[in-house]
Amino acid sequence: MSLDWDEINSKLPFEKTEDGYNARKELWDSIDVNGNGFLSLAEVSKGVRDVIGHKELFNCKPAINRAFHYSKNRTEGGEHGYDYIEFSEFRLFLQSLRMFFEFYQAFDRIDEGQDSKICKDEFVNAKDTLEKWVGEIEDLEAEFDSIDVNEGGEILFTEFVEWAMAKDLNIEVEELKWTELEDD
Repeated sequence: MSLDWDEINSKLPFEKTEDGYNARKELWDSIDVNGNGFLSLAEVSKGVRDVIGHKELFNCKPAINRAFHYSKNRTEGGEHGYDYIEFSEFRLFLQSLRMFFEFYQAFDRIDEGQDSKICKDEFVNAKDTLEKWVGEIEDLEAEFDSIDVNEGGEILFTEFVEWAMAKDLNIEVEELKWTELEDD
């Protein structure tokens, strides 16, 4: 599937600019419909579907879930604790959603069996693609084993994300570098 990354980026205003802040504030106000100043995972998922309105993003629930949990634990508890995203974490949520969505697209391309896991054969067969995204991999089988931290014989999305972040995986997008992911 070919995605319009420019469109996706335009719907996730995580830039540290005045325009980015204003767009985030407007987006936040549209998602925080009850006006309580924080967002649950359910509100975020509904917001991705109804407010951001990007079908491919909404269909990648693992990316939404991972971005939510990654972002909500970044501040010192905040007023509402660790169960919600507050506005101070929203920019990071949008940025990490964009990153995890890209990682999900990469994961999905390698997962030939479409069973939400990557076996060693699928990983090894994707050598050229993987090296395009992360650079040369000397020993694909050893790399697979290092990613499979639970030693289940398959790479799960959560394991893939950790590896992709460490490798600064970039599937076909311009200059975005995920090692620059940062809090406000």
